[in-house]
Amino acid sequence: MCQKRVASFFSSLLQKKKHTRKMGASLLPPPAFLAVFLFSFVTLSFNPEPALAINRHYKFDVMLQNVTRLCHTKSMVTVNGKFPGPRIVAREGDRLVIRVVNHVQNNISIHWHGIRQLRSGWADGPAYVTQCPIQTGQSYVYNYTIVGQRGTLWWHAHISWLRSTLYGPIILLPKRGTPYPFAKPYKEVPIIFGEWFNADPEAIISQAMQTGGGPNVSDAYTINGLPGPLYNCSAKDTFKLKVKPGKTYLLRMINAALNDELFFSIANHTVTVVDVDAVYVKPFEAETLLITPGQTTNVLLKTKPDYPNAQFFMSARPYATGQGTFDNSTVAGILEYEVPNKTSQSNHSTKNLPLYKPNLPPLNDTSFATNFSSKLRSLASADFPANVPQKVDRQFFFTVGLGTNPCSKNQTCQGPNGTRFAASVNNISFVMPTTALLQAHHFGQSKGVYSPYFPISPLIPFNYTGTPPNNTMVSNGTKLVVLPFNTSVELIMQDTSILGAESHPLHLHGFNFFVVGQGFGNFDPSKDPANFNLVDPVERNTVGVPSGGWVAIRFLADNPGWCMVHALPSRSAHKLGLEDGLGCLGWKASQSEAASSTS
Repeated sequence: MCQKRVASFFSSLLQKKKHTRKMGASLLPPPAFLAVFLFSFVTLSFNPEPALAINRHYKFDVMLQNVTRLCHTKSMVTVNGKFPGPRIVAREGDRLVIRVVNHVQNNISIHWHGIRQLRSGWADGPAYVTQCPIQTGQSYVYNYTIVGQRGTLWWHAHISWLRSTLYGPIILLPKRGTPYPFAKPYKEVPIIFGEWFNADPEAIISQAMQTGGGPNVSDAYTINGLPGPLYNCSAKDTFKLKVKPGKTYLLRMINAALNDELFFSIANHTVTVVDVDAVYVKPFEAETLLITPGQTTNVLLKTKPDYPNAQFFMSARPYATGQGTFDNSTVAGILEYEVPNKTSQSNHSTKNLPLYKPNLPPLNDTSFATNFSSKLRSLASADFPANVPQKVDRQFFFTVGLGTNPCSKNQTCQGPNGTRFAASVNNISFVMPTTALLQAHHFGQSKGVYSPYFPISPLIPFNYTGTPPNNTMVSNGTKLVVLPFNTSVELIMQDTSILGAESHPLHLHGFNFFVVGQGFGNFDPSKDPANFNLVDPVERNTVGVPSGGWVAIRFLADNPGWCMVHALPSRSAHKLGLEDGLGCLGWKASQSEAASSTS
């Protein structure tokens, strides 16, 4: 089991003597326990310039804080009493040392979403995968270096539904003296989308787990923790972005919502997309964005040249494809121009200004979603190449979707025909271990914890997007697939129509991948690969599997450690890991994920 002494042991191994944040700090060697299973040929050349890289220390106190939204006050789990939590700022090459202290009754772990975690797999954060959760009164030190990344990422809790309140931005700046590949913005502003629940989110998911049905949806979406004026009792809780005419602003946008992909638009303004998931892209203009849970998008907003005598809504609402319930509401912030100096402040009132609203796509506008995604392309320049694997060593075909588990005896379940919803990959629903997977492997105690025999394709092929089979029951297990180190992987993820087709946002820990193709219907291995983009496909860490369709990704398995691949929200979830110069690729989908996928 994950015990306090084991968690403390891992934490002590990661903790180093405190270093001051001074110029010239050099990288420390990897922890001794990592050296045990990192072969010499795994040495990675990612040393930052010693004169530029520094150590940055943060302390996260996980604590309860009273927060009021929608005229409802509740005590909720926060970091340092803030909602959203504090921002992490670093430059490429910097080393982050973050001490997390748990002052609440919940077990806690923090994931640094999108960080490559090269040779620092113990710092990735998913509970029962790379670490035991941090128990009450205990602490854990996350210690990792930013390697070859710049842009916007984010951090969040990675256990149960605690990430509904435990999240914040990670801002990765280029090395000193290295400019952006676009005009330097006047100002940079994080914009984080989230959800607000009047009830305790832990109670909501607990009830869903007990009944086997879908959890209750959120009461509001939020922008930087504020619901905005379109919700009752919320006009004062509105995020306002105050700008000056004729300036360019870099908006660092993060979708931290639990369940929903979101459309976003600023009335009467166009933005330029320049970065997704901390990877630069070929710039393109857009009036509306689509951001999947877990994704980040950096955009340039060029304000109007003159004071417009108006205000503008910045609005977001869901893109919904499933048949389950969802929060069908709209969150809005306000873009507000500063009053020119020549205008008397006393004679000026924003109440008298017209307020323009954007036209967002329909809730189920899959055509827009597809067109927007197709515009994303890597820079593929000399400075920022797109190193797409041109040959493939291993191919996987994974069906991703819903299924059912039988209801326990003497219990009433709210899933289809009295069953329990279950999410699965290749018809296997993940069973959460009680021992962290990386811990089990490190101590040579993996027997009985997990199996390395996950099917690389469905055991029984069927018409995945056609008439679903009559039997919707799934099998259960903690299974993974083993990969040799440095394997080039092609993975096809196919949505299914079992219990309804829906979009599945999928996130890969420890790696970026290239989205080389996507389409609707069933993937055709004889025809579809001919249309793959192997020149400048978008590189990212989170992608949405199209509703009733498929997506193809490629990546190089060059990062030792256990790295999850899972759905956001907690829908059908999955795992990938690499250890000992070998990798373990597996996929998880537990009942909690299935419960969330119905919302």
